[in-house]
Amino acid sequence: MKNTLIIAGVLGAFAASAHAQSSVTLYGALDAGIVYANNAGGHAAWNQGSGTVGDTYFGLKGSEDLGSGLHAIFTLENGFNLNNGKDTESGTMFNRQAFVGLQSDRFGTLTLGRQYDSMVDYLAPLSETGSGYGNNLAAHPFDNDNLDHSFSIKNSVKYQSVNYQGFKFGGMYGFSNDAGQFANNRAWSAGASYGNGPLNFSAAYLQMNNSRSGNTNGANSASNGNNFNLSAETQRTFGAGVNYNYGPATVGFVWTHTQYQDLIAGGQGGTTFSIPTGTNLHLDNFELNGAYALTPALALNASYTFTDGKVTGSNGSGDPKWHTVSLTADYSLSKRTDVYAGAVYQHASGELGDAGANVAMINTLSPSTSQNQVAATVGLRHRF
Repeated sequence: MKNTLIIAGVLGAFAASAHAQSSVTLYGALDAGIVYANNAGGHAAWNQGSGTVGDTYFGLKGSEDLGSGLHAIFTLENGFNLNNGKDTESGTMFNRQAFVGLQSDRFGTLTLGRQYDSMVDYLAPLSETGSGYGNNLAAHPFDNDNLDHSFSIKNSVKYQSVNYQGFKFGGMYGFSNDAGQFANNRAWSAGASYGNGPLNFSAAYLQMNNSRSGNTNGANSASNGNNFNLSAETQRTFGAGVNYNYGPATVGFVWTHTQYQDLIAGGQGGTTFSIPTGTNLHLDNFELNGAYALTPALALNASYTFTDGKVTGSNGSGDPKWHTVSLTADYSLSKRTDVYAGAVYQHASGELGDAGANVAMINTLSPSTSQNQVAATVGLRHRF
């Protein structure tokens, strides 16, 4: 009897140890609400939205302790529409992230698969739309800098350093998987951040080549028309940001610059539009954002973004501009569940080359038929 108890105790201890060394976690977020737009394609609209403020997704992530500070890790993450159950990218199960790799406590993390670029990893957390309290409606026009992580990079190898007293850096490369044309639908990115007490800095760069080429097995998924609002023969995006925390308040500034050379196609909120061949578009986004916790449960978030554009090419020129203002109130019912109310106003001006007068186009919504657009939303969000 005594030997039986000893054996049972040893087996139990071994099982507990094995469980501690290897783990798999189910996680995600569900966001559903009612959205009103005063002008969406020429008409006022009431819609039930999914992911209006925060993304809706679920995922699995795991880690195995290999000893000596080394871990095998993986992540599988799928975005979907909560109202109808459809994937955000048709025909793709893990359309946000799907990677496996090794993580070292001393040397950093190396992963392979489908992953987010350095703009998302380093700069987005300082923006209104990419922060934990963010608002997807407040993303910059067309989400041209991917701070709202509209897309991820396939066939990518990614490295992220450990935290060196507040300093972190990393980079990634997405292969074209085209034996004949190495640069046909490839991508690469790099970024860094530094946090010292209440002050945080970050900077990042992203380049994509031939994102809507005929090579559907490359680094980008624009060829299926699901994730890119704008796609071009070449896209270069870079930017920097800073924020400062003071007690219950946070204030930040983010600047990004995106160059689209030879635009191929465009869309916004499910509405596609033609772009004349040979059109180039440069966009500078200047964002001021802030958050204030009125109580431990109630927070206010606000942002203002001025987007300055320049259209050039064989089909005329233009100077499109957008002013976007957002305000969101968020109340936590628990650590996992919150309710929110938000509003966004956008004013557009200038010309889009031969496409004519510029119009307001709040992120995720169908474009307005005028220079102004107003959206409001109330909803519920649950994290698990």
